[in-house]
Amino acid sequence: MATKDTSNVVAVLGLGRFGRSLALELMREGVEVLGVDSREVVVQRLSGQLTHAVVADTTDEESLRQLSVHEYTRAVVAIGTDLEASLLTASALLDMEIPNIWAKATSSAHAKILTQIGVHHVVQPEYDMGKRVAHLVRGRMQDYIEFDDGFALAKTTPPAFVIGRRLADSTIRTKYKVTVVAIKRPGEGFTYATEDTVLAPEDTIIVSGTVHDTERFTDLA
Repeated sequence: MATKDTSNVVAVLGLGRFGRSLALELMREGVEVLGVDSREVVVQRLSGQLTHAVVADTTDEESLRQLSVHEYTRAVVAIGTDLEASLLTASALLDMEIPNIWAKATSSAHAKILTQIGVHHVVQPEYDMGKRVAHLVRGRMQDYIEFDDGFALAKTTPPAFVIGRRLADSTIRTKYKVTVVAIKRPGEGFTYATEDTVLAPEDTIIVSGTVHDTERFTDLA
């Protein structure tokens, strides 16, 4: 099922709600997708929407090899509810030495086990989205991204004390330990901020810093 050049192909193993959404989004972005699920009805629904949609047991390494998954450089274990199937599928991919493996976890314990067996990237969609929405609800952030190492990016409006001042003359970095990395004027796109950038009340800014410092700064907006 795999093409000769697998550099732009991703295997998505498990086509439940998360796997289906991921696979279709990858297709929209021009990435070829091999979707695999043990449920025939699920695969039939996606037939024609993915590069390849196949009924197979994702926990069986031999079945995956027959689909040439071992030739892929990227694979996603999108199985969440069946812990055993998730771990066995991830283990099969690891045994095939896939260079980049992502896996969905439904709990911190699930995530810990996936990490311990060697999965390269573990995601917790519900948990991560819950944290993101909580940040948006509690403050003045318009958007928010948190990274694994405690670093964050936030989209917000500038606080009153920096309005009309050059960023170089503000106390944003020294006092609040965040950096304004981009700015958007009304009717314009985002551009990189510089030391000479002067902020206006109607501007939108992107700031970066630790989670704590980013939250503290956006609460001033």
